[in-house]
Amino acid sequence: MNPIDTSPLRAVALVCTLSPSPAPSSSELLAEQTLAALNDHGVTGTVIRIADHEVKPGVQTDMGGGDAWPGIRSAILDADILVLSTPIWLGHPSSVAQLVLERLNAEQGESDDEGRMLTYGKAAAVCVVGNEDGAHKVSADLFQGLNDVGYSLAPNAVTYWVGEAMQGTDYQDLDKTPEKTAATTATLAANTAHLARLLKGAAYPPSS
Repeated sequence: MNPIDTSPLRAVALVCTLSPSPAPSSSELLAEQTLAALNDHGVTGTVIRIADHEVKPGVQTDMGGGDAWPGIRSAILDADILVLSTPIWLGHPSSVAQLVLERLNAEQGESDDEGRMLTYGKAAAVCVVGNEDGAHKVSADLFQGLNDVGYSLAPNAVTYWVGEAMQGTDYQDLDKTPEKTAATTATLAANTAHLARLLKGAAYPPSS
């Protein structure tokens, strides 16, 4: 059995709020907390708020005309872990999260010398925030999409917070992070960092 790789890992969190900076974002807050938890396991990370960049719709690695995705894609491929953080809108991931998945779809057409997608060997995790129920449904949508484009997911690779139905409190409005959300974030970080180290030390077999 190959030993677990203990070298430092890198993560990138794509925040899929609809609002560009400097607007406050609950999705960004939970993403930052997740990166902080990953840091406890030797993972450094950076946040990219997609709404701050001109990411064009499409399913190619570069849609041209000032498309910002190639630079973001470079950061994704340089990282060992991808964190996708989204609010819930109308019971679904945000349109920005869907845009990111559509751009990641291009990775199905990219491969290394042994036929593996360039995202093989990388782990992914999900953050979800909202004011009504739906976190399980949204994470299921994102899990399927991330797995389709080559990412591996550890057990409990999602952290979330949803507020009381018919109310207007946001995650960022809370006086402190709820204990259960903090514990879930910690579990996500521990499991995802562990999986990323395993993958870094033992590549998937060549694809036919």
